[in-house]
Amino acid sequence: MGIGMLFGLSAQASANAKDGNAIFTENCSVCHSISPPPKNAPPIIPLASRYHMRFKTKKEGVDHLVAYMKSPNKDKAVDTQAITRFGLMPALSLPDSELRTVAEWVWDQYNADMGTRGSGQGGGMGMGRGMR
Repeated sequence: MGIGMLFGLSAQASANAKDGNAIFTENCSVCHSISPPPKNAPPIIPLASRYHMRFKTKKEGVDHLVAYMKSPNKDKAVDTQAITRFGLMPALSLPDSELRTVAEWVWDQYNADMGTRGSGQGGGMGMGRGMR
């Protein structure tokens, strides 16, 4: 029974990730790529990295991203350089459940092995700015 539960939870997690990817593909991929180079908005993997640097828990990060997607605001952006480069994204008029699912998917795209510096996404020491 324990193994069945484990596989059931694993399958559910996989389905949720798939749903988030589908929502991303249908609604976000026009502007956002998953990894660099960018399209018309910051790529998801570096954005996920910024969320992991700023928020201690997935819940905090996902809650912030859901609120941001509903009502984008420069003062609430996790990457103000992206706002300068790409402009402010439009508000998304998706149901809260879809916003949460895609926000969880974005959070899960973080890859600690990629690091946060040297990717050309503004996290390094370039141009004398130093770490912020």
